Amino acid sequence: MRRLAFRRICAAVLLTAAAVVPTTSSAAASPATCQDVHVPVVVAGLPQTMYGKLCVPPGAKTVQVLVPGGAYRSDYWDIAYTPEIRSFRLAMNRAGYATFAVDRLGTGQSSKPPSVTVTATAQAEALHQVVRTLRPQFDKVILGGHSIGSAMAMIEAGTYHDVDGVLVTGMTHRMNLITVAPVLANMIPAPLDPELGDRGLDAGYLTTKPGTRYAAFHTPGPYDPAVVAADESTKDVFAATEAVDTLLLVNVVIPATRQIDVPVMIAVGNDQHFCNAPLGSDCSTADALHRSEAPFFSAAARLHTYVLNGYGHSINFAPNAPEYHSAVVDWMRTIA
Repeated sequence: MRRLAFRRICAAVLLTAAAVVPTTSSAAASPATCQDVHVPVVVAGLPQTMYGKLCVPPGAKTVQVLVPGGAYRSDYWDIAYTPEIRSFRLAMNRAGYATFAVDRLGTGQSSKPPSVTVTATAQAEALHQVVRTLRPQFDKVILGGHSIGSAMAMIEAGTYHDVDGVLVTGMTHRMNLITVAPVLANMIPAPLDPELGDRGLDAGYLTTKPGTRYAAFHTPGPYDPAVVAADESTKDVFAATEAVDTLLLVNVVIPATRQIDVPVMIAVGNDQHFCNAPLGSDCSTADALHRSEAPFFSAAARLHTYVLNGYGHSINFAPNAPEYHSAVVDWMRTIA
């Protein structure tokens, strides 16, 4: 009975948020109506709140729940700089799909629990409750992630079997530790960061040192000072504990991806962290990526792969991001 009551409360929060917390979209041309929504969740027995921006175009029957990567928050999916090119949210809304871009626990407007309690599995548990809250409003729910957010999406889908598709970006099952290690070495505890130090976060929350994000997330893409400035201005944190079960997933110790029984799309750029020999996947073509990744999924995943050439890890910032957005829309139309 308590669980049923909790679900009803969550649904009421979601359905009333549109009336009481309207926000202005980052792109006025969008036909979608956007609202701030704070979804109550319980993780490790503790009540938390997961924030998301819900944008619904007229008549939308499918929603994408979008999870940002480490050191990002929800606006990774709705980049304010040249949104007509770089806003994934805007592209999906224009295609007729609703979006719900979340702040992971510990980031943005979501609750800030002690970092030791924030794992990828805990984030997946919170996402499960978000999906359950959205269900009454939409016929289909697609769970999408970027980087570490993709790990959370796959854990959620493989554990709870409550979504209709999974979009994986910025991640494969073969991590190139040669390039990842320097990125991690350039992380600092959030309390020491000049921009984030006043949030009251404990030292288990990490973020990028100022001036390191281009090398970490954009190379080999073109250096655009305005893009890098936009990225730096919206940076956030991740808990070191989120990386533990993410690494276990990537190394197939956690078999969650084999348990996914709905369609999966993987989209990557020329990602130095997950592509290229000897440690990374073969991302030279979509077919090569498919051959690399197919063994980690069941036939039910109907795996679809896509490679955006010319950019690195954070492909939403790519100047040719509309090509990737179009590929996602094409895939969506086959499942929703």
